[in-house]
Amino acid sequence: MLSVLFTIINFAFTVYQFMVIAYVLMSWVPQMRETGIGQLLERFVEPYLAPFRRFIPTLGFIDISPIVALIALNFAQSGLQTILIKMSQM
Repeated sequence: MLSVLFTIINFAFTVYQFMVIAYVLMSWVPQMRETGIGQLLERFVEPYLAPFRRFIPTLGFIDISPIVALIALNFAQSGLQTILIKMSQM
């Protein structure tokens, strides 16, 4: 049962990471954010990116907050995996 949960959580994190990457790449073509998919990604990704954008300044025209957000998401995934592994050993 725990392996199924482990797989589902990993899949969800991976999908969300790709959503963040796709949303960031869409910023290179502003018309893409106006499409239905762009607006859907904005609803899911922007609330997660907003706190990082508040604290991390842009470097000229480069916004590095999505990179930091992806690293934080990776740490959260690793932490959750560790917790699930510890739970399965009990």
